[in-house]
Amino acid sequence: MNQKDIAIVFDCGATNVRVIAMDKFGKQIASHSLPNETDEDPHYPGGRIWDLDKLWQKLASAAKHVTAEIDCNRIAGTTVTTFGVDGAFVDAQGKMLYPVISWQCERTTPIMANIEKYVPLAELYATSGVYPYAFNTINKMIWFRENRPDVLDNAHRFLFIPSLLIHKLSGAFKNDATMMGTAMMADLKSRKMSPKVLRAIGIEEELFGEIGEPGSQAGTVTENVASETGLPEGIPVFLAGHDTQFAIFGSGAKLNQPVLNSGTWEILMTRSKAFKASAFALDRKITTEADAEAGTYNIGQNWLGSGVLEWFSRNFYKEFRGDELYQNMIQDAEQEQPGSKGIVVDPAFYDDGYGSEGGMIKGLTISTSRGQIYRAFLEGLAFRLREGLEALETAGSSKSESIICVGGGSKNRLWNQLRADVCKVPIQLIDQKETTVLGASMFVFTGAGIFNSLTEARNQINYNPQLIEPSINSEVYEGYYQNYLRLRSGK
Repeated sequence: MNQKDIAIVFDCGATNVRVIAMDKFGKQIASHSLPNETDEDPHYPGGRIWDLDKLWQKLASAAKHVTAEIDCNRIAGTTVTTFGVDGAFVDAQGKMLYPVISWQCERTTPIMANIEKYVPLAELYATSGVYPYAFNTINKMIWFRENRPDVLDNAHRFLFIPSLLIHKLSGAFKNDATMMGTAMMADLKSRKMSPKVLRAIGIEEELFGEIGEPGSQAGTVTENVASETGLPEGIPVFLAGHDTQFAIFGSGAKLNQPVLNSGTWEILMTRSKAFKASAFALDRKITTEADAEAGTYNIGQNWLGSGVLEWFSRNFYKEFRGDELYQNMIQDAEQEQPGSKGIVVDPAFYDDGYGSEGGMIKGLTISTSRGQIYRAFLEGLAFRLREGLEALETAGSSKSESIICVGGGSKNRLWNQLRADVCKVPIQLIDQKETTVLGASMFVFTGAGIFNSLTEARNQINYNPQLIEPSINSEVYEGYYQNYLRLRSGK
């Protein structure tokens, strides 16, 4: 009898969608990825949506490649993990009543700015813990209430995007706690939707159904999906929703250990047994989400990270693709000195709650090279990390000894050194680069009974931590950090 020692994780990111087969020791057995992108909303000119059918076709195709490379009899189960906040209303048959509005869509910006029309912001923040970002799910709910009440009237469920894909796999209608924790509609302490908040915005609690915990079984792979994906019919499908929570858990971080999940978004968080969404925390742009484990919270800040660098590469390094692109950009930037010849970048290309009117590049001259600009982008993102770290330390009355860095951005050697220099603490890297998938796989193996607990699952992993210490440039960057802060403040 074959041992059930492989988890299949569908990992849907804003830039790429992937399917990865991972064994119980954290070894990646097979993977396949395809690019992801938003589409224009056919019902709202200028709006951005995720085309779920197109997204599913890519994931199914990727799964077909992966299952062709492995012994499918070893599969213990499968799950889906994605970005937060997005989702859609469906009818009783699972048909979507309106496309998935993307977090990149700007239609909800004025709603967040006027949220007190429905509920006082301080009260909303104290209940949900979530910082008032324009893309929060609550704003989409209000948009539907104000613009498309017919969708609400005909809805059977609202499913967050991982659950929409769980429904594709199994036919199940079930949301999970980690996605609920990104919505700004939850009572974070009770780990349920807040009836008071939902009443204030005119949304029925029943639309979300029973909220499941990560690692609980939602259903099994259906016959049709088996033929589409190569997954065996009947294997269990488990919940594992918001990618941030599983990246933090998969990193092996202890309580109160800062973890930077560096991808399209930079997400700096610590796992904590308590949180307080006070006016002080709101002023410092702190957001708190539901950890993958009940009774634990993830406290942190979010800002656009590699998404900014992708804009840069598209416009300045058009002739390169893939690994060659990053090798050339890093090599060019490494030849430049700290401070990038006076160029300073404010990387706020998406409003992260600081009220920015957009990103900025200052100090360009007729002799500026693209390598200098790229280094300035990396320095600007390192400065933004220090801002976030200082805010977390102030809110938690703590001092960080190191930062665990995971995700795609952790592979950039220059960026890691700049982070250490600017923040003046070591950056800790681990052998496991795919911590989102790793964390999600642990919940599959525990849910399937391969491990008796999540602790046992995590103890199987050899993280082999490596430290990048601050260099002699650390003190030089202190002055450049102050220049960056003046640029951000407009002084």
